[in-house]
Amino acid sequence: MNVYLPLGIIVLLVLVVVPVGWALWRRRRQGHSGGSLQNLLDLADLLEADLKTCRTGLQQAHAVMSLNPDLPAASEQEARLAIDGGLRALLQQRLWIRDRSPSASQHELNEAAASMRDTRDRLQPLLQALNQAQIDLNSAMRDHIQRETDS
Repeated sequence: MNVYLPLGIIVLLVLVVVPVGWALWRRRRQGHSGGSLQNLLDLADLLEADLKTCRTGLQQAHAVMSLNPDLPAASEQEARLAIDGGLRALLQQRLWIRDRSPSASQHELNEAAASMRDTRDRLQPLLQALNQAQIDLNSAMRDHIQRETDS
């Protein structure tokens, strides 16, 4: 009887501990990828906001510049196409997140997040330059209006 007792305890442990350990491991893994997925969605939202801010800034700048017939307007179309292309690429990323992220590896989720962070990092100096250009353009327009009213 002494031989069966340790064997029974081992079998009981295997039947209880292994499934519980497996469940805990899966939950931890899902929790980690769930956090990665939320991070990915947050990055997509931030990137979309950046692109829309850029589009709005470009529209405002072109609206002011359109008051001066000496300035070329061709760049407005190019800028609009670039922003629209960025938004389409972001839509593709969102579709990938929706369709593929549940089965994606942690490495794939990390790569997608890194790609969005890189895009945002490249976009930030452009947004800053656009903001500064808008400030300079507004100042120039105020000076121009002031000179016309003084004449």
